[in-house]
Amino acid sequence: QLQLVESGGGLVQTGGSLRLSCVASGRTWDEYAIGWFRQAPGKEREALSCISNGGTLTPYGESVEGRFTISRDNAKNTVYLQMNSLRPEDTAVYYCAADRNRYDECYLRQTAYELWGQGTQVTVSS
Repeated sequence: QLQLVESGGGLVQTGGSLRLSCVASGRTWDEYAIGWFRQAPGKEREALSCISNGGTLTPYGESVEGRFTISRDNAKNTVYLQMNSLRPEDTAVYYCAADRNRYDECYLRQTAYELWGQGTQVTVSS
């Protein structure tokens, strides 16, 4: 079974950038779609983006479209989330999640994902 570990979070000023990584262990990595989500204190978990197993589908949530970019490197079992133009409202715990889906699809909803990482904190100061 796949295991996911996020990294790359931290403290950044408004307008800055961070790149999050989601590293997976497991031999069937290329059969999984990967999603990025976040949860701020007192708020529901929000879908940010996802990438299909083939890498051709990469939808974004409205709040991050144009600022965040998702990509994957199957040789490294890693999905990245490049975050630019960060704002204080981007402060949250960021999670990656995996959905075993070999059909080059991915979905911006939590219920599609079976496996979750532990999360990494991103804090954007004003």
